[in-house]
Order: sequence, then C-alpha cells, then structure tokens
Amino acid sequence: MTESRGPGAYERPSGPESRGQEAGRTPGPATGEMAAEREFWQDRSRVFLQPIAAPSILGLFGLATATMMVGAWMAGWYGTAFTPLVLFPFVLTAGGLAQFLAGMWSYRARDGLATAVHGMWGSFWLAFGLIFMMVAAGAFPVLLAPRIGAVNPAFAFWFIALCVITGLCAMAAIAENIGMTVMLALLAVGSAFTAAGFFAGSSWPVRIAGWLFVISAAAALYTAGAMLLEACFGRTIMPLGKYRAAADIPGRRMSRPLEYRYGQPGVKIGQ
Repeated sequence: MTESRGPGAYERPSGPESRGQEAGRTPGPATGEMAAEREFWQDRSRVFLQPIAAPSILGLFGLATATMMVGAWMAGWYGTAFTPLVLFPFVLTAGGLAQFLAGMWSYRARDGLATAVHGMWGSFWLAFGLIFMMVAAGAFPVLLAPRIGAVNPAFAFWFIALCVITGLCAMAAIAENIGMTVMLALLAVGSAFTAAGFFAGSSWPVRIAGWLFVISAAAALYTAGAMLLEACFGRTIMPLGKYRAAADIPGRRMSRPLEYRYGQPGVKIGQ
C-alpha cells in the first residue's frame, strides 16, 4: 500500500500565509473550504497496487498449443478423421479455457488487443473442443461434425467471424510489436482459407490453412517466450520489433515499468 503522489496531485502550501489561497487570491469562505476538503482527501487517499503477470504469456502459449496440433492435422501431417476425438481434451483446456481466462485477465491489464485476441480464440477453441466432446459422448450427430473435404457452411461461418476480428486485431497490433502482428495476420489468412474450404467442400484450402496455422503457432511461441523472458529477467532478451524501438534492444531494460496514464498514479496500462 503506497500513498499517491502523482502529477497533478494536490500539494500542501509551504507557508502559513499561503494556506487556503488559490492563484494568488485572498482566501474566502468557499476557497478555504475547498482547500480544507482537498487536504482532507489527500491525507486519506491511497492506491492499492495489484500487479499481475502479462496475461498474454499464458494466452499465447495456449493458442500456440491448440493451433499447432490442429493445424498440423489440417495440413495432413498426421492423423485421420477421428484424430479430433483424441485432440479435443487438450484443445479444450489449453487452447480454450486457459486462453479464455487470459483474455479475461487482460481486462485488468487494460489491454484491449489481448482481451479481443484471447477472448475470441479462447471461445473458438472451447467450442471446437465441445463439439468433439459431444460427438464422443454420442450427443452430437457425427455427420454434422466438421470433416476435411466435406461441405459445412455453418462451420465455415465460424472462420469468417474469426478472420474479420483477427484481421482487425492484426491492424491494431502494428502499434504493439511485429511478433503479434505477424502471428495475427497469419491466423486471419488461415481462417479465410479454412472458411473457403468448408464452404466449397474442398480439402486443398484447408491444407493451406493448416500450414498457416502451424507457422502462426511458431510465431505465437516466439512472442510468448520473449514476453516470458522479459518478465523474468527484467530486460529484453528476444526482440519483438516493438513500436517503441528503443525498448526492443537485447539487454535493454523495460522502458516503462510504471506510467501516469488516465490519471492513475502507479498503474501500468496494458502489458
């Protein structure tokens, strides 16, 4: 618990002759009351800092895990039509639950980009895992489950929404760092190919999407690893190509551990 003394905070006058005065005017009853009220609240104001780790470290690791496993299957590297029945428990928990929680924690970090990315993709992987969990339990028709090479317009619409939102997030990530921008751009393009494949019932767009998802998973691993090392060592180890380039030099300390933004002394905005 620390006392707030940020820019703009009221400072007690240095001499008794200046007490109750404002802008050089003779203190009147109203002015004296305002000064007394400010002093009253100043002596009782406190800022409770509740720092949290960057939620994107967990969120990006979860995204990378699910996207790499499912993307490699979509690309035809391994597996059969029944492979999602084996993948869904880990996809549901790592890519879905863990990433969705990271999105909710991003609210507290005041990071709109991380909130959107992890919230949307965490929701997608939760839904993906739930479908195949219900298929495994016999509660969902097997013929309606997504299959590579089969026409499934309803499932294609999932990826249309993901493509649009992820594309907008990629544009916003330009202001953050190149690592997030590349990863989100690959995810958006991969989502577009996946939607085209399920609309047309063609397998080659889904194969291309699988490759793009695997590459995006590698970018997510690098980005999450860079954030993890920076948090542990307190300095840049793996550069991300940050918009504020001065902070993205290996060995350079983090540039802004604390900010005075939005009138909140001692509160760090974002990640």
